[in-house]
Amino acid sequence: MTDARFQDAAEGPLRLRALDADDLKVVASLAQDAVFPGSEMRWDRKARRFAILLNRFRWEDAGGRAERVQSVLLIENAMAVRSQGVTKGGDIVLSLLDIAFEPGTGDEAPGGRIVLTLAGDGAVAVGVEALEVVLRDVTRPYAAVSGKVPDHPA
Repeated sequence: MTDARFQDAAEGPLRLRALDADDLKVVASLAQDAVFPGSEMRWDRKARRFAILLNRFRWEDAGGRAERVQSVLLIENAMAVRSQGVTKGGDIVLSLLDIAFEPGTGDEAPGGRIVLTLAGDGAVAVGVEALEVVLRDVTRPYAAVSGKVPDHPA
């Protein structure tokens, strides 16, 4: 078995920016089923940036081989980060199920919370001054270790 090569991919590396809830739905669909160790989450309070280095399933090329690619998920304008059911650090692998925006009310607008829903009832909520999320591939695609497309039985 050989690793997937970037030049074999149907598309180039993703570089997406979400500035509203509709844009974020696109980013969320492409980041769904990404896996990452808890140690790959970082919040830079001074820079107001929350970042995760993900191993993203390449949904945009799911018709071919099952591939993953390392991607950075950046949440800009991060004012606060809270988690529930998440072990920070260590080698525990987390699986991203969804990313959603909960708009703030009153003085919080145009801010709110970006909620990352994880498998196993975990969640990370990032309070933001304004919605700005970036998803950027940073490596070449590689064959998924499982060799399978992620499945969510009903």
